Amino acid sequence: MGGWQTTARRPRRTEASDLMGREIVIAPGECTGWHYHDVPLMAVVKSGTLTRILHDDTVEVHPAGSTFVEPPGIDHIHLGRNLGTTPVVLQVTCSLAEDAPWSVSTPAPAAATPCGCPGHAG
Repeated sequence: MGGWQTTARRPRRTEASDLMGREIVIAPGECTGWHYHDVPLMAVVKSGTLTRILHDDTVEVHPAGSTFVEPPGIDHIHLGRNLGTTPVVLQVTCSLAEDAPWSVSTPAPAAATPCGCPGHAG
C-alpha cells in the first residue's frame, strides 16, 4: 500500500494533572470533625466501617468494599466516625487544584448532634 498516512494523536498535556488521590485512616473511636468539600469526592472504604453523619442528622453506614460520593459545598456538611474496633481506611479521589484544601472545617450544623469526638469541638 503506497501513499502517506497521518495518525491523529491526542495533544499531550504538559501541566500536572489535577486529579488527586489520598488515603485517609480513622482510628477506632475517632472522627473527622464537621467539614465539607469544595469539589465532589469519590471514596472507597478499603477496611473498617465508616459511619457518616450528614448535615440533617441522617446517618449512612459504609462497610469495607463500599463506595460513596461526597457532594461539594457548604450545604453538605458532614463528619465521618469510626465506631468499630479496626481502623477505617478510605481511598479518596477528586479533581482538585494542587494548593486547594481537601476539606474545610466548620462548626456542626444547627440540626445536627455535636460529634463529641476527642480533639474536635462541635
